[in-house]
Amino acid sequence: MAKKSIEARQRKREVMNAKYAERRAALKAAGDYKALDLLPKNSSPVRLKNRCQLTGRPRGYMRHFGVSRNVFRDMANQGKIPGVVKASW
Repeated sequence: MAKKSIEARQRKREVMNAKYAERRAALKAAGDYKALDLLPKNSSPVRLKNRCQLTGRPRGYMRHFGVSRNVFRDMANQGKIPGVVKASW
């Protein structure tokens, strides 16, 4: 499990990203990079990190399922993910 402070920081970045998305897109289209520099750093989409929805793990994230590889393996073995079966040949 990720620390609560790290998860809170991530949520804060997501909120700021949504809040400034339109303004950021307009400034980028206009080419006004001085005004872009004045926006908060955490409003940039580059600062967002994909994290597992269940554990908050930042590494081994599987984008299609939204969980880390460890959680994916456990859920697949328990049959909780439809259409995923263990390979055997």
